[in-house]
Amino acid sequence: MSKSAPLQVTTPSDREVVVSRAFAAPRGMVFDAHTKPDLVRRWLLGPPGWTMPVCEIDLRIGGKYRYVWRHDASGQEMGMGGTFKEITRPTRIVITQLFDEDWTGGETIVVTEFAEQQGKTTVTTKVQYASREARDAALKTGMTTGMEAGYDRLDSLLTEEKR
Repeated sequence: MSKSAPLQVTTPSDREVVVSRAFAAPRGMVFDAHTKPDLVRRWLLGPPGWTMPVCEIDLRIGGKYRYVWRHDASGQEMGMGGTFKEITRPTRIVITQLFDEDWTGGETIVVTEFAEQQGKTTVTTKVQYASREARDAALKTGMTTGMEAGYDRLDSLLTEEKR
């Protein structure tokens, strides 16, 4: 299956990364894929070889979420979590985010917006880091490569769910 659209990455300020990608699916379906654990654990995996044994989402203002990824071959784990600050279904989610290893230099604020036009949904995610150094370090991790792999899986998931 071909991708709906290429991943767009910008750095509009010293502390921000904005990632945008369009999907050939209605906004409500794409929103659900970001907020329902049974769907999230099927696509939010990054590069091949990773699974998500922990995917907990308490989707309400003040609710917490927790993700843990495991690399099957090495057993390495990576976890993160945070709190829902704003939820406007199906257009916007604002969360805090902190990785267990705190390689991002502290808590980040993540704003994800869902915009639908003619049956296609563009997901725009803005991550605000504690500093320019933290933003630059995050970009050097290959985060956008992992996001692209996850979004490719999301394309496939959305196609399956539409059937």
